[in-house]
Amino acid sequence: MLQSVRDMNDAAIPALELLPSQAETRPWGSFCVLDEGPMYKIKRIEVKPGHRLSLQMHYHRSEHWIVVRGTARVTRGEEVMLLNSNESTYIPPCTKHRLENPGTIPLVIIEVQNGEYLGEDDIVRFEDDYARA
Repeated sequence: MLQSVRDMNDAAIPALELLPSQAETRPWGSFCVLDEGPMYKIKRIEVKPGHRLSLQMHYHRSEHWIVVRGTARVTRGEEVMLLNSNESTYIPPCTKHRLENPGTIPLVIIEVQNGEYLGEDDIVRFEDDYARA
């Protein structure tokens, strides 16, 4: 049986409305897990204007960041770059990195994590604006 696009869209709306309630709030913004499985996790991350995440590293996972909205200032090792909508970068395991929002609108990225262990406790913080280091 074929479904119309409108029927599929109407069916998807309740699922999308669940996302904000599943969001985890942080001082810099919020994130929610969109999907996860063995060795991968996909998150939607929103960073408030003028805020940034800690300078950090993960031992057990890599991350791929895709900018969906806004501008990201990304620190990856010694390199600092600006990424705009529809641009991306790869963060290998054991690499110091940071995500910042230098803009005036919320930064939204999709983060794809890959690795043997994807727990939130696989993090070493080197610098943190919110005294979590």
